[in-house]
Amino acid sequence: MPTSSWIDNIHRSHTVIADDNSLDLALVDETETEALAVRLSAAVGPGDVIALFGNLGMGKSVFARAFIRAYAGIDEEIPSPTFTLVQVYEADAAPIFHFDLYRLEAPEEALELGIEEAFVEGISLIEWPDRLGPWMPVNRLEIYLTTGGRESARRARLIGYGYWQARLIDGIGDGAMHG
Repeated sequence: MPTSSWIDNIHRSHTVIADDNSLDLALVDETETEALAVRLSAAVGPGDVIALFGNLGMGKSVFARAFIRAYAGIDEEIPSPTFTLVQVYEADAAPIFHFDLYRLEAPEEALELGIEEAFVEGISLIEWPDRLGPWMPVNRLEIYLTTGGRESARRARLIGYGYWQARLIDGIGDGAMHG
């Protein structure tokens, strides 16, 4: 099986396919979390949604910042949208909408942030996506970041829903992440 283009910087020996729609990765440090984000940034387009799950300090913001830098070509500091709830970054192919929904009290509040527009016109990176409730889109890639043994190590479980299921599994074999 050829190495897929988006995962070639992640050690293949740490990759385990969990089932028909998911992939588990061992990320030995923050650099590998960033490498995963960079690879995925090369495989997305308008309408793609990446939902980032994990407790505080698990690397959601690390992933998001690396993704934004790679996709939009931004070199300056990428602020967290913790207080603004959303930051928008212009890029050639599509804008990136970086949502941090931690402070939402009701799923409907996400509509006021323009999340429906983001789901259609841009690429959405969503921290604390569980706050969306019924507004979570059907087509999405969920990434669950958890501890990985050592202090800096993480486990990443990628689960594809809707068209992401085929993109995730096909991407392992041939690098065809965008379809």
